[in-house]
Amino acid sequence: MSTPFSLRIFVADGDPDGLRIVERFNASARAVVFPRALLPQVKARPELQQTGVYLLLGPRPDGEGELLYVGEGDPILPRLQDHQSKKDFWTRAIGFVAVGGLLNKAHVQFLEARLIALARAAKRVPLDNGNSPGEPTLSEADRADMEVFLSHMLGMLPVLGVHAFESAPAAAVSVLTAGGPGSAVPALLYCNGKGVEATGYESSQGFVVKAGSQAVKAVTASFTQMAGACEVRDDLLKNGVLVDEGDALRFTQDYVFSAPSSASDIVLGGCTNGRLTWRDAKGRTLKELQTAEAST
Repeated sequence: MSTPFSLRIFVADGDPDGLRIVERFNASARAVVFPRALLPQVKARPELQQTGVYLLLGPRPDGEGELLYVGEGDPILPRLQDHQSKKDFWTRAIGFVAVGGLLNKAHVQFLEARLIALARAAKRVPLDNGNSPGEPTLSEADRADMEVFLSHMLGMLPVLGVHAFESAPAAAVSVLTAGGPGSAVPALLYCNGKGVEATGYESSQGFVVKAGSQAVKAVTASFTQMAGACEVRDDLLKNGVLVDEGDALRFTQDYVFSAPSSASDIVLGGCTNGRLTWRDAKGRTLKELQTAEAST
């Protein structure tokens, strides 16, 4: 069971889309969030003069989905200024520092390495990083402190709209449950057709397709016109989430899609309505299950 927590978001310039300072109650992690266009104005912020880890986010060159870069700086500002002239893709930045400036170079190298490893494992957003840095040597106490700091960061990032580091959640947190409200038993759903079978469930992160599920190898003509779906499918193949297995493709890991239809589009290789395509063991559609739960 996840522990509830509070965030304090300070809109420093009065613009909700501008500079925001985000802190987690009773934690040392502080995030500085701002659009790229404001870098000249925010560079005087004391947070950017500290040692920290940062994320750069922006659209992919083809315009489909986001691209992510993870970095560290001692301090952060010179690295951001360097990226201002050398990296074109990013449109927003998120910097993390410790309240009181307690992070050192080894700390942020550790955080950078862990974040890159998590993003590569989740395979949800492609990385602009060219390498995978190794973790520096930390004392047992420092490593424990940084794991706590990292957990606080990872808890804050989804609230800031960043899901790149989230792997598929445990089935126990499925939103839809087989036993109705209050049940801890996840409602497994099935998508069958065109000679393939897939299993999944709804979660707070999106729709999860389970490892071992199948997807078609041949897609429809309408699917090829769906630029976003084609991009997702290509990424899944390139990243090894989908692998060729004879007459079908197979999911090698649990994978989170943004919506049930996005998942069934990939499974069946066409334009689908996931609320009708995904069914439980009794043949009830996801739409029917959601309607029943909402009225209970």
